[in-house]
Amino acid sequence: MRILLVEDEAEMAAALSAALRKYDMAVDRAASISEAEELVALAVFDAILLDRQLPDGDGLCLIPRLRKRGIHTPVIILTAKGTLPDRISGLDAGADDYMAKPFAVEELVARLRAVLRRPADLKPDMVRLGRLNLNLDHLDADVEGRPLRLPRRELLVLATLMRRMGRTVVRATLEAAVYALDEEIQSNALDTHISRLRRKLSEAGAGVEIHGIRGIGYLMKGA
Repeated sequence: MRILLVEDEAEMAAALSAALRKYDMAVDRAASISEAEELVALAVFDAILLDRQLPDGDGLCLIPRLRKRGIHTPVIILTAKGTLPDRISGLDAGADDYMAKPFAVEELVARLRAVLRRPADLKPDMVRLGRLNLNLDHLDADVEGRPLRLPRRELLVLATLMRRMGRTVVRATLEAAVYALDEEIQSNALDTHISRLRRKLSEAGAGVEIHGIRGIGYLMKGA
């Protein structure tokens, strides 16, 4: 399990990171809202642990920013602001859970497991970027209601990029989504699919762009 810990107090962050690693969790730390946004753009996390009192504002404002980008990673608030109105405002802002400091690490781990056990069908099955809509369950794409006909592998590339819109998706992740384990993959096959997909999205006026990140993978964002 990979966790993003958004906490500006270095000692608190170090202690909590060490405790979570004992439960076989990999922990990355951001000390501010802006750092958290940068890390989420670079990597995929299973959950986010978010403090509210951060140097660049109330951590709650990170949640709608992530949801607007189509990032639905579970968020647990960890904060000293533990009054009933604080908890209500946190949950209303979109947090999946809310814990007041101090707390027991064992309880935090249990709550992490609980939010990650939630059924996948609670997640939105429709994602939108620019003028492009994609039903993740049925892999039906359209541009403002006009069907976008794509071959299966191009649809799989599109779905993988849109699930992680605004973040870099490494080549290995894209290849794993498109090809079976026993298929032989030609060195330029993925690039060919993406080149064709780019052209079709542009011709359809989808309002999205696919950027190549040299030596790493691809990133999709609004045009």
